[in-house]
Amino acid sequence: MNKGKLFQSTVVAALAGFIFGFDMVVISGADKPIQELWHTTPLFHGFFIMSMALWGTVIGSVFAGQPTEKYGRKKVLIWLGVMFIASAIGSALAQDPYTFSFFRLIGGIAIGVSSVAAPTYISEISNKNNRGKLVGMYQFNIVFGILIAYLSNYFLAGFGGANDWRWMLAVLLVPSTIYTLMTLGLPESPRWLLSTKNDEEGARKTLAVVGVENIDETIQEIKVSNEQEKAFGVAKLFTKHHTKIISLAFFVAFFNQASGINFLLYYAPRILEEAGFAKDNSLLSSISLGLMNLIFTFVGLWLIDRIGRKTLLIIGCFGYLISLSMVAYGFINHSAPEFMLTFLLLFIAAHAIGQGAVIWVLISEVFPNNIRAKGQSFGASIHWVFAALITLVTPVFLDSEHGIFKDNPWPIFAFFCVMMGLQLVWILLKVPETKGVSLEDLQKKLVK
Repeated sequence: MNKGKLFQSTVVAALAGFIFGFDMVVISGADKPIQELWHTTPLFHGFFIMSMALWGTVIGSVFAGQPTEKYGRKKVLIWLGVMFIASAIGSALAQDPYTFSFFRLIGGIAIGVSSVAAPTYISEISNKNNRGKLVGMYQFNIVFGILIAYLSNYFLAGFGGANDWRWMLAVLLVPSTIYTLMTLGLPESPRWLLSTKNDEEGARKTLAVVGVENIDETIQEIKVSNEQEKAFGVAKLFTKHHTKIISLAFFVAFFNQASGINFLLYYAPRILEEAGFAKDNSLLSSISLGLMNLIFTFVGLWLIDRIGRKTLLIIGCFGYLISLSMVAYGFINHSAPEFMLTFLLLFIAAHAIGQGAVIWVLISEVFPNNIRAKGQSFGASIHWVFAALITLVTPVFLDSEHGIFKDNPWPIFAFFCVMMGLQLVWILLKVPETKGVSLEDLQKKLVK
C-alpha cells in the first residue's frame, strides 16, 4: 500500500485551503488602513474592499462545477495556483481601490473554485474509513492559514509604516507559489477518470498509487454507482431524486454562515476593540482566536471518523448557543474585555469542532460520482453567497460613526444565537450520519 502518496496528495490539495484561510483573514489587518488611505464610505468599503474577494468566491464556486467535471480535478487545482499568485501581487501593489478590488476578486474566484475542486478531489482518492479526516485536512489548512494570517498581520504591523497592509497581502505570494509547483505532481482522481473519461486503466493506476488494496472491487462499485446515476439522468443535479442531498448541502452551508463565523474572522480586531481591548491588544487577541480555531479543528478531525459528523454538529450547536448568548449579554452589560474574549474563544472552539470540521466533508460525500463537482459547487456557492452578504453589510452595522449598532453590537450576536437554535432542530430532524459508509453506498442511501 502506498499510504504515503495518499497523504502527500491530500496535503497538496488541502494546501489550497491554507491559501483560502490566509487570504480570507489577512484583509482584517488592512481593513482600517485602507479605509483611511482611500477615504471610502462604509458601504463602499464593505462592498469593494472587504467583501470583494467573497463575491469572487461566489462566482468561483457557482461556475467551478463544469470545468472541474470537464477538465479534471488536477488541472483545475493547478490553475488555481496561478490565480492565487496574480491576486497576491496585484492587490499588494494596487494604487487605487478599484485595482485593489479587481485583484481581490481574482483571488476570491480562485478560493471559490478551490472550495469545490479540493474537497471533491480528496474525497475521491480516500476511502470510507479515512475520508472524514482527509477531506477535513482542507478545513484544517483553512484555519492554519487563518492563524498564520493573524500572526503575520501582528508582526508586520509597523514594518512598512503606511504600507504595512501591502506587506501583509504580499506574504500570500509565498504559499501560492509553493502550492502551484506541488500540484504539478498530483495524480488525477480515479473516480473522475472512470466516471467522466471511462479510463479504467488510468483509474486503476491512481487507485494503486494512493494505496487501495481491493482495486477490482472498488472499480466495480464505481461502475455500478455510475449506472444508477445514469438511470436518473446523466449529470443532472436538480432532479427529484436529489432532493434530499440538495437540501443537506444547502442547509449545512447556510447555517455555517448564519453562525456569524465570517463576521468574527473578518472583523476580529474591530469587534475586540468594541469589547474593550486597545488597538494593539486587539490584534494580539485575534491571534488567540486563530490558535483556538486551529486546536479545536484538530480535535474535530480526530473525532470525525470516530464519533461521526452528526454528533460533532450537535456538540458545536450547544457551544454556539452558550457562547453567542453570553457575548450578547456581555455587550449589553459592558462586561470586562477578558469576559468577552473568553466566550468569543468558546464560539471559535464550537465552530471548529462542529460546522468547521464537518461542512466540506459532508458536502463532498453526499453527492454521486457523476455530479459530485456540481453538487460541491452548489453547496460551496450557498456558503459563499451568505458569507459575502454578511461581510458586505457588517460595516453598515459596526462602523464607529454611522453604524446602526455603533454604540453596542449585541443584537448581531443575539441574531446569530437564534439561528443556531434553528440549526440544532434541523440537525436532530434531518441530518443522517455518513461516518464509515463508502461514497457508493451513500448514493444508494441518499438518492431515491
